[in-house]
Amino acid sequence: MFHHPRGRDPQCVLVRTAVPVRVVKSAFLSVWAEFDRLRVVLVAARNPLNIGAAARAMSNFGFRHLRVVSPYEPAFREARSAVGAAALLSNAEEYTSVAEAVADCTLVVGTTAVGKRDLQHPLKRLEQGARIMRKQLGSSRVALLFGSERVGLSNQDLSHCDFLLHIPTHEANISMNLGQAVAVCLYELVRDGKAVQPTQSPKPATAAEIERVTTLLLATLRTSGYLKPHRAVPTEVNVRRLVRRLHLSTRDVEFWLGILRQIIWKMEAGGGPQG
Repeated sequence: MFHHPRGRDPQCVLVRTAVPVRVVKSAFLSVWAEFDRLRVVLVAARNPLNIGAAARAMSNFGFRHLRVVSPYEPAFREARSAVGAAALLSNAEEYTSVAEAVADCTLVVGTTAVGKRDLQHPLKRLEQGARIMRKQLGSSRVALLFGSERVGLSNQDLSHCDFLLHIPTHEANISMNLGQAVAVCLYELVRDGKAVQPTQSPKPATAAEIERVTTLLLATLRTSGYLKPHRAVPTEVNVRRLVRRLHLSTRDVEFWLGILRQIIWKMEAGGGPQG
């Protein structure tokens, strides 16, 4: 059974009706509330065994919040019978886009096997990336993205990420099974739970707030004539990456939105700069 969240376009997101979940606190988790802010996001997963294994790994380490983006529905239905993770899968939230799935998160981390891909994001080894994630979890939600078994995360998916996480594997077989990758990443997060400390830095912007800046910046580029129709998609991806690299705070977002609105207003009004 599904319901549409209040205030959202029903074409954008479907959220599964919640079923009570038994919370299992791991011996590793010294600061439970902070780790409960993690959102594990599976994008276009197709294998029910892998989906079930990923959910089982989450249950093993005490993580409760699973989000799935455009899952292969027959596989997802079958995966819900996963041993030890049925309740977690019943509570999984379904979305139709990565943007919707990470909108309430202030840090979005993608995973990749690297291979021959020409990556445009900072790439961090698992242990380094986990330290950054633990610090951010001290004050806000973090999304950890895993791509499909066949092709991983697309460039469009990656454009929503702040950095990419890489599990060091042997070059002869670099790609890990989805369930294994989820388990390894979550173990690295919980094994040093005492490292989670609340941060006193400015409140970081959520993915939704960053997307507002991105959308308005793209509108500014269109109004100025910079954004050409035949280059629209790659430019949009590059602009989104650029904005994410700024690591904006909530206060920064309002400042930049004000600047961009003023620029658009002046261009549409035909006015020049005021000296």
